[in-house]
Amino acid sequence: MRIDMSFLPALAAAFLLTFARVGTMMMLMPGLGEASISSRFRLTIALVLTAIMVPAHRQAYAVDLNTLGPVFLMLFQEILIGLMLGMTARLAMSALQVAGAVIAQQLGLGFVTAIDPTQNQQGMLVGNFLTLMGVTLIFATDLHHLVIAAMNDSYLIFKPGEMPLVGDAAQHITQVISTSFKIGIQLSAPFLVFGLLFNLGLGLLSRLMPQMQVYFIGMPMTILIGFLLLVLVMGAMMGTFTGYIEGVLGQLAAKS
Repeated sequence: MRIDMSFLPALAAAFLLTFARVGTMMMLMPGLGEASISSRFRLTIALVLTAIMVPAHRQAYAVDLNTLGPVFLMLFQEILIGLMLGMTARLAMSALQVAGAVIAQQLGLGFVTAIDPTQNQQGMLVGNFLTLMGVTLIFATDLHHLVIAAMNDSYLIFKPGEMPLVGDAAQHITQVISTSFKIGIQLSAPFLVFGLLFNLGLGLLSRLMPQMQVYFIGMPMTILIGFLLLVLVMGAMMGTFTGYIEGVLGQLAAKS
């Protein structure tokens, strides 16, 4: 009995190229691509998703294995596609950091920083809290299923062997950045209004009563009222953000 093993090199090449796209995207995904997550766990998730994707898209990887040039070129293209998909989700999450930075400044907590586990760098404490809550909501509302759908549908938008258009990719990333900043400002809008009115009131009070130490009264009141306002608007803020991130992931998963 003779077993034909000639299909193994092509299968191995397809698995490697699929892993390049899926692994790069997973490396940048919020919640799973963080440095605090075990590298073995992240690698296991990427390998499992790759094993799921390979049977569906194996035929798309038509590569001449006699020369290494086309293989390395397609590998670079797959990494670039995964990088763009993962960066889209990562930049969309930055809306919460923008909102947190503005809120912290309005509450007088701009000097309070801590390591953001989702960015692996220093960030405003309020922004870190909002980002962690956003990641939790993504998994709690099953929006991470859209990530898997986006991986699958990316083969319809970015077919293997086709280099993504640089102009379209740059326009897409620019649009995501501008939209994230806009959403971040919209989320922090109640605190901008609060900061403006409260500081205006403190200014009038200092003019009417110059002998009063306005700073020592205003700072604790700002933090106290600001936190109460945060509790009141937290549900609406995270609901708006959830709708935004669902729209971003939905666009990535849209069939064309």
